[in-house]
Amino acid sequence: MALSDDCSKYRCEKSIDIDGKSFKYFDLLGINDPRYDELPFSIRVLLESAIRNYDNFHIKVKDIENILNWKENQLKSVEVPFKPARVILQDFTGVPAVVDFAAMRDAVKRLGGDPEKINPVVPADLVIDHSVQVDVSRSADALQKNQDIEFERNKERFLFLKWGAKALKNMLIVPPGSGIVHQVNLEYLARVVFDSDNILYPDSLVGTDSHTTMINGLGIVGWGVGGIEAEAVMLGQAISMVLPKVIGYKLTGKMNALVTSTDVVLTITKHLRQIGVVGKFVEFFGPGVSQLSIADRATIANMCPEYGATIGYFAIDEISLKYMKQTGRQDSKISMVEKYLKANGLFRDFDNSKQDPVYSEIVELDLSTVMSCVSGPKRPHDKVDVNVMKKDFQNCLDNPIGFKGFKIAPDQQSKSIPFVFENEEYVLSHGSVVIAAITSCTNTSNPSVMLGAGLLAKNAVNKGLTVKPFVKTSLSPGSGVVTYYLKESGVIPYLETLGFNVVGYGCMTCIGNSGPLPEPVAQAIEKGDLVTCGVLSGNRNFEGRIHPLTRANYLASPLLVIAYAIAGTVSIDFEKEPIGKDNDGKDVFLRDIWPSRQVVQEVEREHVIPAMFQEVYSNITVTFQLIDLIPHK
Repeated sequence: MALSDDCSKYRCEKSIDIDGKSFKYFDLLGINDPRYDELPFSIRVLLESAIRNYDNFHIKVKDIENILNWKENQLKSVEVPFKPARVILQDFTGVPAVVDFAAMRDAVKRLGGDPEKINPVVPADLVIDHSVQVDVSRSADALQKNQDIEFERNKERFLFLKWGAKALKNMLIVPPGSGIVHQVNLEYLARVVFDSDNILYPDSLVGTDSHTTMINGLGIVGWGVGGIEAEAVMLGQAISMVLPKVIGYKLTGKMNALVTSTDVVLTITKHLRQIGVVGKFVEFFGPGVSQLSIADRATIANMCPEYGATIGYFAIDEISLKYMKQTGRQDSKISMVEKYLKANGLFRDFDNSKQDPVYSEIVELDLSTVMSCVSGPKRPHDKVDVNVMKKDFQNCLDNPIGFKGFKIAPDQQSKSIPFVFENEEYVLSHGSVVIAAITSCTNTSNPSVMLGAGLLAKNAVNKGLTVKPFVKTSLSPGSGVVTYYLKESGVIPYLETLGFNVVGYGCMTCIGNSGPLPEPVAQAIEKGDLVTCGVLSGNRNFEGRIHPLTRANYLASPLLVIAYAIAGTVSIDFEKEPIGKDNDGKDVFLRDIWPSRQVVQEVEREHVIPAMFQEVYSNITVTFQLIDLIPHK
């Protein structure tokens, strides 16, 4: 299609030589419009997509102009089209999309056409991660048994997806047992910059899961949509969106030595919920961003749905390139990403305030003010500092029934219910921890908190601390890489001693696939009408989501998951009360076993290496487990 004269001023196609190879790209700086320099980096990605995909049909000149004029149009509810570069799906929401493609193929065949021509127009990746459940835990064979049960329950679905994996072109289906969709996306599937027929452009996506935003931590614009929108994109259509306001979230300072990225994201979630960012982009900037690893940023971006924004975006910078190196991406790919983004005004230096664009509004967080915290008991934005957790839980027992209340009568609050488990007598009361799960891509994608949890477990075991055997403990890593570096660093045996055996690679407890509680535990809870607790490193804790019998559920870092599991209750003040007693009968406080940030970082530098990622993810393309494990009929 011939371009109109009006559009030619925007479509400045330029050549760039990278390591001896010539590429083309659409030069945003070549527009020579001062408005471009004022655009938030996330909006620049929308602009590039509009310019590159201009066809005077789906995308017209006025759409390009509307995006370029974001500063004025953000206040006017202006609709613009957006064509993401790819689509990502998980199995619950992805199966209907594959069914629709199968139905379209059948229709084409009936009409005498070639059904094999029906394929996604843009790359689509489907990761099977929502089907596995914690049926078995606290045993060496838990992983294998849970996977066997998963295949038995989902045989028909998996057989269908096996067909899709072989039949559909431009679509990768990642088999069960590989990891959680958003972590696999971050570590492996993310292109960062696309090279399509020697034309370079930014990676972007929509996904059929709300936590698709996790990829924003790597500088990729993307968010969750409904199935119809996702299929439209797969078929080459643009999605329509209101040009959003962009909240600039300025980070300053440094986290203190005892704070984790989980504490930061729970603090940000509460803050942004109070501000109100529904329907808006949030873009992080400021010198504090440079203190955060990509895993830290991904943790913050992951909980974007919980703080209500469309995306929680961190533009690509030097740390992004280092992460690509760490996760085994090729040097030539990293060089291409860096040179293209710098040439197009899309590369960020968070320490250079001259690069700061215009934002709709600016809010600020000093990272040094963040405290160790959890969120709960029923909502992810109800942050509770750990030092007031005991008092807060007591208040929840007293308060009227609601998000922060259970209305337990005063004469019932000290109730204890004895029960027998494995020939030993135990007691449950209000606040008892019965589920402790290291789960969810929110945290399992982050080596610092996973290794921190492993080192805390090591220190605890060496002190003689244990977790009561009736507590349903579990470890469900977001990818095989996590297990790899936990083994290499030597912390797996200590996690297993405390009951945190690997139970599967999938969302599991985070989405409510926590499996049954031991029958004596369930009976004791029901007999006493107890407010028992789940503690998990997940992103959602709405009442009834984690387990029907855990009325209180708290989101926490993997380190605190282990800490509360050892304590056996959330009704504890870790500053004043011991978490347990050592082998000599002396009190042990949480501070005695908490690993320093320096030690965690040293272990991470030594054991989280590119070869791990390369080895684990090579199996996805070389050996498709789904095909191997299900007999073909």
